[in-house]
Amino acid sequence: MVAESPAATGPRAQIVPAHVAIIMDGNGRWAQRRHLPRLAGHRAGVRNIHRIVRACRDLDIPMLTVYAFSTENWGRPAGEVNGLMAIFADASDRETRNLHEAGVRVRHVGSMEGVPVHLQDAIQRAVDLTRHNTRLTLNFAFNYGGRAEIVHAVRRIVADGIPPEQVDEDLLSHYLYTSELPDPDLVIRTAGEMRLSNFLIWQAAYSEYYSTPTLWPDFGEEDLHAAIQSYASRHRKFGKL
Repeated sequence: MVAESPAATGPRAQIVPAHVAIIMDGNGRWAQRRHLPRLAGHRAGVRNIHRIVRACRDLDIPMLTVYAFSTENWGRPAGEVNGLMAIFADASDRETRNLHEAGVRVRHVGSMEGVPVHLQDAIQRAVDLTRHNTRLTLNFAFNYGGRAEIVHAVRRIVADGIPPEQVDEDLLSHYLYTSELPDPDLVIRTAGEMRLSNFLIWQAAYSEYYSTPTLWPDFGEEDLHAAIQSYASRHRKFGKL
């Protein structure tokens, strides 16, 4: 699914994806290159989300999903994990009003299991305040893992007593965290890596992929435009001719 931008020139003149998903990688390396602690890189990375939200809104991209914290990230040192929780909670309280005023709807994609209560509350406040906004939908994939999501969906299907012969792709998709969301058209990964890292592994089966060496805190409007231009130049076949 794509949406055509109405502008006549520049990136807006091209076909833009209706749903962009970003694996925000490189915060630690950004901090290391500046001889700063890793948490400084994470703070810079969280601040950059607002810049990219604004850029997506200006390009008339209606949906953005960012990979904020994976189920595997719990395995990092406790000090870093606790610091990340504090950064996310502070950012949520600080930015929710700005996002709301900009017409952005905030959604959570993932599990709340194990998430500190104060952060759960901050996420829920953001979701509740912005639920009727329509300018852009911002999905935070937080405490999210693609394999865990599929396992969770299968367990719900079994618990609901659905016969095996009724299970198909549409049904399984309905039980995923993303059941109300369109699949991503474009998946961007920063910091030069070439893997999905357990991100939207069901939903991104036919997404276009774009990797950039730019570290996430440095990823700006020009980098986003380059990704969109690359996407616009491709012919999506979805497994067909």
